[in-house]
Amino acid sequence: MGAAYGPLAEGRDQGGRPGACAVLPRLSEVPVIVFAVDIDSFWELIEECRAKAHGRAERLAWLEEELARKPVSEVVGFQVCLDRLCELGFTWELWAAAERIFGGWCSDDGFCYFRLWVVGLGRSAFERVVQSPDTLAEVPEVQRLVGRPRGAWGDDDWPEWEELDYVAAEAYERAPRGSDGFSTFHEAVDAQQGADEVVREPLGKRWDVRDEVEAALRLPQLSSRFPVTLQP
Repeated sequence: MGAAYGPLAEGRDQGGRPGACAVLPRLSEVPVIVFAVDIDSFWELIEECRAKAHGRAERLAWLEEELARKPVSEVVGFQVCLDRLCELGFTWELWAAAERIFGGWCSDDGFCYFRLWVVGLGRSAFERVVQSPDTLAEVPEVQRLVGRPRGAWGDDDWPEWEELDYVAAEAYERAPRGSDGFSTFHEAVDAQQGADEVVREPLGKRWDVRDEVEAALRLPQLSSRFPVTLQP
């Protein structure tokens, strides 16, 4: 996967805090944290957003409005859930799936935005894809890309959603404020995250998605639908 194989940079979002692109603690290695927004509530919000809004700009606006009405603790909890889910998708196998869809190469940042997009597909699709990345071939949003040159993909077609990582920070500035004890959004998120050892390499075994024999074994559906057209 060329340069994309390197460890992720410790990126920060527009609010200055480590976002979904940053290295994160493995779920099995962090203390138990009680999220202000539990995972079921997080997914309910994502599913409602998908049902009520269309297109990424409209969905982002809808999410920001909904989050801005909630206590800041729930806004922070939303971001914590989002970061944890993106960490679950931090695997070589999912990275390979992204590379195959993109024609043979996907950068570090591109893979971060890809995982955010996978979260935006909703709970059922996300859980299925994390367990078996090749099932992305069954997702309607991916099926619409088959046979189309990437130059013809519109903004809402691209399987990346960087802006989802910023929506909670925007809502935090508008949400009803009590005294949460934190001066900034990223301080509040960091406090709720907790952190010991961080993950700097994806889970699983690294392999070359341009190896057609291996790709046919590991990602049979995606490799048959998305030919390699790029070199790193």
